[in-house]
Amino acid sequence: MSTFLFDQIIFGPVWSRRLGESLGINLMPVNRKLCNFNCIYCECGLSPSDNRNAILPGSSEVKEKLFYKLQKMKRNGDYLNSITFAGNGEPTLHPEFYTIIEDTIAIRNKLYPEAQIAVLSNASAIENEIVFNALKKTDLNILKLDSVLEDTVSLINCPDEHYNFQNIIAQMKRFDGKIIIQSMFFRGQFKDKHIDNTTEPEISAWLEVIKAIKPQSVMIYSIARDTAVKSLQPVSLYELKNIALRVENEGISTQITP
Repeated sequence: MSTFLFDQIIFGPVWSRRLGESLGINLMPVNRKLCNFNCIYCECGLSPSDNRNAILPGSSEVKEKLFYKLQKMKRNGDYLNSITFAGNGEPTLHPEFYTIIEDTIAIRNKLYPEAQIAVLSNASAIENEIVFNALKKTDLNILKLDSVLEDTVSLINCPDEHYNFQNIIAQMKRFDGKIIIQSMFFRGQFKDKHIDNTTEPEISAWLEVIKAIKPQSVMIYSIARDTAVKSLQPVSLYELKNIALRVENEGISTQITP
């Protein structure tokens, strides 16, 4: 297998390791990746060098396609656990993100009230109060935190120059627990440097920030698909369980996905 792009606005449902039977919403272009991170493990590959000709779907198009898809699924008696904003990049970069979240909640309430609305985000836009308030409306506000050591963040997530890590951590605390932290653990080589975010200095520092954020839960997982950089390896289930145990000892629930 190789890295891939989502070629539709609404995709699935697909079985998610973390979210069950999930209908995906891709707010990014259907023919290219658009993200302000360039994570070396991304299943969509590395980001293009420029954002020219990046066409985003409008909120009215997203609303229409989502309603049509859920209506069809309802007629067929299909089961659904979640409606998940994911796809070819960072969903909160969409300029109509708040409106789309509100539309999605209204459609969900009408057709699939039991389904949870999830957003998989790199958290880079939560300093924007509109994005922050939109995420507070969701059921599963899932934000990335792969490391809290800035050199490691720069190496594995490769955020753009506007990213302020300390500000993002401060904003995460403002959710008052209405947040799920998602952390990918792995090791490998990149830019002639060894990467391993499971070392004791990494985990100890990460755990202190987790305790300060006080999330409702932490999703702990490793590589399961092809990655943008090919020299990366997953860590074992045993290692993931040991990390999870340290989180649970602080009274915070975990979900492990090897």
